[in-house]
Amino acid sequence: MPTSNRRVSRRTLAPLAATAAVALAAPAIAQQSDTVRWRMVSSFPKSLDTLYGAIQTISRVVGELTEGKFVLQPFAAGEIVPPLQVLDAVSNGTVECGHSYSGYYIGKNPALVFDGSVPFGMTPRQHNAWLMYGDGRKLADEIYDSFNVVALPAGNTGGQMFGWFRKELKTPADFQGLKMRTAGFGGKVIAKLGAVPQQIPGGEIYSSLERGTIDACEWVGPYDDEKLGFHKVAKYYYTPGVMELEALLQLFVQKQAWNALPPRYQTALRMACHYAMTEMMAAYDAKNATAIARLVAAGTQLTVLPNDVVKALRGALEAVLDEEAAASPPFKKILENWRQFRADQHRWFSIADTRAEFAVYNSAR
Repeated sequence: MPTSNRRVSRRTLAPLAATAAVALAAPAIAQQSDTVRWRMVSSFPKSLDTLYGAIQTISRVVGELTEGKFVLQPFAAGEIVPPLQVLDAVSNGTVECGHSYSGYYIGKNPALVFDGSVPFGMTPRQHNAWLMYGDGRKLADEIYDSFNVVALPAGNTGGQMFGWFRKELKTPADFQGLKMRTAGFGGKVIAKLGAVPQQIPGGEIYSSLERGTIDACEWVGPYDDEKLGFHKVAKYYYTPGVMELEALLQLFVQKQAWNALPPRYQTALRMACHYAMTEMMAAYDAKNATAIARLVAAGTQLTVLPNDVVKALRGALEAVLDEEAAASPPFKKILENWRQFRADQHRWFSIADTRAEFAVYNSAR
């Protein structure tokens, strides 16, 4: 059954948010007059069903939790707003809310990357810990306040791949002059190594790769990459995805629209976004596992990045972070907090999860 058709009731969501039941238990008479209709845009086309599907899930769950009184009408990329202008459209009130990736907007404020994905950064679990039990939520909200939006985590791709290349990537020198589609902070990092980053919407990447406008690209992972057809025009598929251990997606809500919502509708929207994030990660984990097998069977050469390339990328990242911090005190404030939390998380996971996972994988050989 497609995930977009899965019904989610209040009972289904109860373990996720016990508070939702209280907030939604408003008198029936009051609910009769509280019908709210919003437009919800996406940065993603309908063809990318897992990414676009998040707003379908959010719309459906909110409707079920509010007995159809809070209506969120979903629109795919380009139907109302260009894919890379969702934050702008929400901020200026063109639409009430929109689903996107904060890394698309680092040109407006580089610190937005910390709530999207930083190369060599944190996994979804680690990032969630920073948001909920570190200072991440407070620091991120300070940034979003300047854009007149409230940001609700509403999706995560999980670990990604490094990308597709027409030619083999053997040494750091191979980045010189390489035109690569990449989003967010990754572009700044590969530029340090001589590459020419290109930020292109997902629906336009294949044609750019096919025409030779770009030499390489990264998007998400095997499932989406297969749907977009990258394996037909690029031979080498590189791992590990050190540039994006995750990609946290947000539902941006215009602050005035958010403040005007009844509290129970705010709770419903928060819970719907939480569910959409859980659903998206589960979907990608399931779909990527089978898609990678199909790609390899079709001739894709699954290739591991050389160690000196990984080290060069890490060095470039830390240099870029330091440069941004030197130019921006707010960026420096977040970076110092983020780096310490990342170090603590990486140490703990190297003791627990990572070591256990490798032990399990190796024992099966």
